[in-house]
Amino acid sequence: MTRTQPPSDPSAPTCAPPPATVRPLTDTAALARFRARAAKGAADGLFLHRIAASEIKDRLQIVNRSFTRTAVVSPFPDFWREFFPDAVHVAEGERLALPEGCDLVIHAMSLHWANDPVGQLIQCRQALRPDGFFSAVAFAGETLIELRTALAEAEIAIMGGLSPRVAPMGEIRDLGNLLVRAGFALPVADLVHLEVRHEDALALMHDLRAMGESNALADRHRRIPPRRLFELAAALMAERHADRDGRIRSSFDLAFLTGWAPHPDQPQPLRPGSARISLAEVLGRPEEDSAG
Repeated sequence: MTRTQPPSDPSAPTCAPPPATVRPLTDTAALARFRARAAKGAADGLFLHRIAASEIKDRLQIVNRSFTRTAVVSPFPDFWREFFPDAVHVAEGERLALPEGCDLVIHAMSLHWANDPVGQLIQCRQALRPDGFFSAVAFAGETLIELRTALAEAEIAIMGGLSPRVAPMGEIRDLGNLLVRAGFALPVADLVHLEVRHEDALALMHDLRAMGESNALADRHRRIPPRRLFELAAALMAERHADRDGRIRSSFDLAFLTGWAPHPDQPQPLRPGSARISLAEVLGRPEEDSAG
């Protein structure tokens, strides 16, 4: 697991929400259909959600706080209720029906599809009481890089061009900057890398469908792609990412974001130049030596 400290420059480039005149990333109606279809299937298809929920519960154990009013935003409220039975469970969407005065809000496995991720985080912060805690988990980083590459090469070979087939994934620094832009205090973002094995790429795509992670990109091609496109992508993955037993490996990166609703009693960073002891004194070296 690689940890990233909170970004120091709030003006750094971020995954800003698209202007109103720009086509949104996600077809929310299609995503809702995919989520509804997945919710009717077996819970085994949500194995990555199970990993994410267990990780959040473990992380909350080390937060020195007892939470009494929790809200969970997720695409599968019935599933997440198993892990947080006393919470208010809110369905994902552009507008979140969050109750006020929460001391813990969890945004679970849907931020990567948000057309306005900053807006999602702001809504969560506004639902928190002062010094309330926020935790989010979403796909990010190198998630599905193997499948993305194989599909792109297969589509160029068969159809002579590219179309959006896998949602773009946020980089960990950009996701950390979203917390800053949304007004959270003490923001931290880190990444957990997972490798998942499947019989072949078609089995992987079946599991993505079972998780409600089918292609819901607004700019996706609406016509049915030729079967040979997926057959070639599967052959490329088998050639490049198979273990000795023939099963293929796929990358999934889970980004975990945490922050606090601002409160005057929280630790505050020192102003630049306010240090009362020099680095040379800490190291026990003369000033002139440390300058060189």
